[in-house]
Amino acid sequence: MKTKELINFVLDIGEQMLISGAEVNRVEDSITRMCSAYGAKRVNVLTITSSIILTVRMLDGELYTQTRRIRSYVTDLNKLDRLNHLSRVIVNQQPSLEEIEHEIEQIDLIGVYSTSHQYFIYALVASSFTVFFGGNVGDTIVSALVAMLLKWMISFIKKVDKNTVITNLFCSFVVGIVTILTVNLGFGTNVDHIIIGNIMLLIPGLALTNAVKDIISGDTISGLLRLSEAFVTAVSIASGFSLATLLMGGLI
Repeated sequence: MKTKELINFVLDIGEQMLISGAEVNRVEDSITRMCSAYGAKRVNVLTITSSIILTVRMLDGELYTQTRRIRSYVTDLNKLDRLNHLSRVIVNQQPSLEEIEHEIEQIDLIGVYSTSHQYFIYALVASSFTVFFGGNVGDTIVSALVAMLLKWMISFIKKVDKNTVITNLFCSFVVGIVTILTVNLGFGTNVDHIIIGNIMLLIPGLALTNAVKDIISGDTISGLLRLSEAFVTAVSIASGFSLATLLMGGLI
């Protein structure tokens, strides 16, 4: 068994779990169990929102350490479920390294929703929340169109800059401006209902949930980091819409 390759594959799984939306406790527990299944005498793993550090002591006394830097997140619960299943298979069956590599490659090939489906989902979610908060038919249609614009902006900006704060600030600002102008042109009635529908697309709900779960499970540092990230994201979203409202206040 090539220990360095094993650790590399284990970290691949842990990294993708964290990126896909897993909480820190799940990632650390999975990594520990997988290493122990292949005879590790001691496993020390530290996971925070931006990094995984793993040190393994094998039965022969050799020490191995690897780290991974996490720079972005792409929530994918289907992929997370597949990774969870793979980790359990590794623990229970101890497959060969070749089999593990093959399974990781197969999971990496899992396709995300097509571009057209993503635009449809953005429009559906935003319009649904607009209706939920009291918007009329015109507001619902405008909200769906603005949501598709939001999706396009997010995709475009992330190609240039992956900074979440900048992305949310700019997108919320533009959405606010477009919404106000659209309503003033007579294509909608309630600016607030349309904006609320689109705000819900940007709210870091999973980050907040995982932050609370991490803190409750004892991973205080990771929980506070996630909570801080979610708070900064929320502030950037609110700031963008507030700037748009202040700038266009005379037209509302």
